[in-house]
Amino acid sequence: MDALQKSYLSIDRMKSLYFDRDNRQGKTAQKEFDSFSQALEQADARNTGDIHFSKHANDRLASRNISLNGEQLDRLHRGIAQAEEKQIRESLVMMDDIAFIVNVSSRTVITAMDQEKNNVFTNIDGAVIV
Repeated sequence: MDALQKSYLSIDRMKSLYFDRDNRQGKTAQKEFDSFSQALEQADARNTGDIHFSKHANDRLASRNISLNGEQLDRLHRGIAQAEEKQIRESLVMMDDIAFIVNVSSRTVITAMDQEKNNVFTNIDGAVIV
Protein backbone atom coordinates (compact mmCIF):
# COMPACT_ATOMS: atom_id res chain seq x y z
CA MET A 1 0.00 0.00 0.00
CA ASP A 2 2.88 2.33 0.74
CA ALA A 3 4.27 1.89 -2.77
CA LEU A 4 0.90 2.82 -4.30
CA GLN A 5 0.62 6.01 -2.30
CA LYS A 6 4.08 7.11 -3.43
CA SER A 7 3.54 6.43 -7.13
CA TYR A 8 0.01 7.86 -7.53
CA LEU A 9 -1.29 11.30 -6.70
CA SER A 10 -4.67 11.79 -5.11
CA ILE A 11 -7.38 13.66 -6.99
CA ASP A 12 -7.10 16.57 -4.56
CA ARG A 13 -3.31 16.74 -5.07
CA MET A 14 -3.72 16.62 -8.87
CA LYS A 15 -6.29 19.39 -8.69
CA SER A 16 -4.05 21.60 -6.61
CA LEU A 17 -1.02 20.97 -8.85
CA TYR A 18 -2.64 21.38 -12.25
CA PHE A 19 -5.84 23.37 -11.86
CA ASP A 20 -5.39 25.82 -8.99
CA ARG A 21 -3.64 28.65 -10.76
CA ASP A 22 -3.22 30.66 -7.57
CA ASN A 23 -0.96 27.88 -6.24
CA ARG A 24 1.10 27.66 -9.44
CA GLN A 25 1.50 31.27 -10.50
CA GLY A 26 0.64 33.39 -7.49
CA LYS A 27 -2.47 34.69 -9.28
CA THR A 28 -6.09 34.17 -8.51
CA ALA A 29 -8.18 32.24 -10.97
CA GLN A 30 -10.80 35.01 -10.95
CA LYS A 31 -8.30 37.60 -12.23
CA GLU A 32 -7.29 35.33 -15.09
CA PHE A 33 -10.92 34.66 -15.89
CA ASP A 34 -11.67 38.38 -15.94
CA SER A 35 -8.80 39.10 -18.32
CA PHE A 36 -9.82 36.17 -20.54
CA SER A 37 -13.42 37.36 -20.66
CA GLN A 38 -12.25 40.86 -21.51
CA ALA A 39 -10.07 39.49 -24.31
CA LEU A 40 -13.01 37.45 -25.57
CA GLU A 41 -15.27 40.51 -25.57
CA GLN A 42 -12.64 42.51 -27.44
CA ALA A 43 -12.20 39.78 -30.05
CA ASP A 44 -15.98 39.52 -30.41
CA ALA A 45 -16.26 43.28 -30.86
CA ARG A 46 -13.61 43.24 -33.58
CA ASN A 47 -15.06 40.20 -35.37
CA THR A 48 -18.57 41.51 -35.75
CA GLY A 49 -20.87 40.56 -38.57
CA ASP A 50 -19.16 39.05 -41.53
CA ILE A 51 -16.07 41.26 -41.39
CA HIS A 52 -13.06 39.64 -39.77
CA PHE A 53 -9.93 41.33 -38.53
CA SER A 54 -6.62 39.49 -38.86
CA LYS A 55 -4.30 39.28 -35.88
CA HIS A 56 -2.05 41.81 -37.61
CA ALA A 57 -4.97 44.21 -38.09
CA ASN A 58 -6.04 43.81 -34.45
CA ASP A 59 -2.46 44.51 -33.35
CA ARG A 60 -2.27 47.61 -35.57
CA LEU A 61 -5.62 48.94 -34.35
CA ALA A 62 -4.55 48.49 -30.74
CA SER A 63 -1.06 49.95 -31.17
CA ARG A 64 -2.41 52.99 -33.05
CA ASN A 65 -5.29 53.52 -30.60
CA ILE A 66 -7.90 53.13 -33.35
CA SER A 67 -11.33 52.02 -32.22
CA LEU A 68 -14.38 51.63 -34.45
CA ASN A 69 -17.91 52.49 -33.47
CA GLY A 70 -21.05 50.89 -34.91
CA GLU A 71 -21.51 53.53 -37.59
CA GLN A 72 -17.92 53.09 -38.78
CA LEU A 73 -18.34 49.31 -38.93
CA ASP A 74 -21.48 49.81 -41.06
CA ARG A 75 -19.52 52.07 -43.41
CA LEU A 76 -16.74 49.49 -43.60
CA HIS A 77 -19.38 46.86 -44.49
CA ARG A 78 -20.66 49.12 -47.27
CA GLY A 79 -17.14 49.77 -48.56
CA ILE A 80 -16.38 46.05 -48.75
CA ALA A 81 -19.71 45.44 -50.50
CA GLN A 82 -18.86 48.13 -53.07
CA ALA A 83 -15.44 46.57 -53.65
CA GLU A 84 -17.11 43.18 -54.08
CA GLU A 85 -19.50 44.61 -56.70
CA LYS A 86 -16.51 45.88 -58.69
CA GLN A 87 -14.76 42.49 -58.32
CA ILE A 88 -11.82 43.95 -56.41
CA ARG A 89 -9.72 41.29 -54.72
CA GLU A 90 -7.47 43.38 -52.43
CA SER A 91 -8.95 46.77 -51.63
CA LEU A 92 -7.93 49.92 -49.87
CA VAL A 93 -10.96 51.18 -47.94
CA MET A 94 -10.59 54.78 -46.79
CA MET A 95 -12.85 56.00 -44.00
CA ASP A 96 -12.41 59.25 -42.08
CA ASP A 97 -8.68 59.28 -41.29
CA ILE A 98 -8.33 55.48 -41.23
CA ALA A 99 -7.11 53.29 -44.10
CA PHE A 100 -7.91 49.57 -44.23
CA ILE A 101 -6.40 46.98 -46.53
CA VAL A 102 -9.09 44.33 -47.04
CA ASN A 103 -9.12 40.91 -48.69
CA VAL A 104 -12.55 41.27 -50.22
CA SER A 105 -13.33 37.60 -50.95
CA SER A 106 -12.73 36.54 -47.33
CA ARG A 107 -14.01 39.89 -45.97
CA THR A 108 -10.88 40.11 -43.81
CA VAL A 109 -9.19 43.36 -42.80
CA ILE A 110 -5.49 42.66 -43.28
CA THR A 111 -4.16 45.86 -41.73
CA ALA A 112 -5.31 49.28 -40.61
CA MET A 113 -3.49 52.57 -40.28
CA ASP A 114 -3.88 56.30 -39.80
CA GLN A 115 -3.66 58.28 -43.02
CA GLU A 116 -1.17 60.68 -41.50
CA LYS A 117 1.43 57.98 -40.84
CA ASN A 118 1.39 56.16 -44.19
CA ASN A 119 0.49 57.33 -47.63
CA VAL A 120 1.88 54.48 -49.78
CA PHE A 121 -0.29 51.38 -50.27
CA THR A 122 0.87 48.32 -52.16
CA ASN A 123 -0.65 45.03 -53.30
CA ILE A 124 -4.11 46.43 -53.90
CA ASP A 125 -6.18 46.35 -57.07
CA GLY A 126 -8.79 48.93 -56.11
CA ALA A 127 -9.80 51.56 -53.60
CA VAL A 128 -13.09 52.57 -52.02
CA ILE A 129 -13.71 55.78 -50.08
CA VAL A 130 -16.63 55.61 -47.63
